[in-house]
Amino acid sequence: MVVREVPGAAYRLAEAFWPGPLTLILPRSKTVADSVCAGLDTASVRMPSHPVALAVIRAAGVPLAAPSANLSGSPSTTAADVLADMEGKIPLILDGGACSVGVESTVISLAGAQPVLLRPGYITKEQLEDAMGCAVALSDAVLHKLKDGESAASPGMKYKHYAPKADVTILKGSFDAYKEYMKSHCADGVYALCFTGEEPALPCPCVTYGRAVKTDEQAHALFSALRELDARGAKTVFARCPAQEGVAMAVYNRLLRAAAFRVVEV
Repeated sequence: MVVREVPGAAYRLAEAFWPGPLTLILPRSKTVADSVCAGLDTASVRMPSHPVALAVIRAAGVPLAAPSANLSGSPSTTAADVLADMEGKIPLILDGGACSVGVESTVISLAGAQPVLLRPGYITKEQLEDAMGCAVALSDAVLHKLKDGESAASPGMKYKHYAPKADVTILKGSFDAYKEYMKSHCADGVYALCFTGEEPALPCPCVTYGRAVKTDEQAHALFSALRELDARGAKTVFARCPAQEGVAMAVYNRLLRAAAFRVVEV
């Protein structure tokens, strides 16, 4: 057994969302090595939906310890991304195509008295609450960096975990205000990370990450956009701020870490 106990809430979530992009954090069994769980007393458990991943699990016949297929701070959504970062470090890559969601799984802890959302994802806080019939607390680390000396309860909670090579700043405000800010800050190596369709109105080179009203597009495109900024040699990036509810919370969470929590009101 990977975990010591499985509460009723875990069964309800598994029935509603597995296989799929949801990770459950539960009290781990002593059979799981410390190195697999970063020395924590919990284990992160997920059942993926991709047929290739499921085939590997079935062939193995045992639970697999599977970290994300990327270097820390270097997001990947395709096999080509993984090869660029990991060539020579791993023996092989199984190419199952591009990630269907884009951002990583939703992570919820069921190890305490109240369910806590540690990492937002495609499965939203509201959907989790509907499935369990109870409130879900939002970890402070979703929207704020960890305090000095504070341990991360889940992957993706670390300061600047998702980041391109460029310095990223999120600009929070209207598109008109964003456009004026870009006009006064445009220079060599400066890029706009904006919503699809906004490029013609902006004075700087642009990389887009989905339409403003399509949060699923933003979740799917964000990491590819960050890698494209690296490929173009961007030095400074000013990002349009997404919403902060539903799937957009996941996008905002990843952008905050890409920006090392630099947010400017415009």
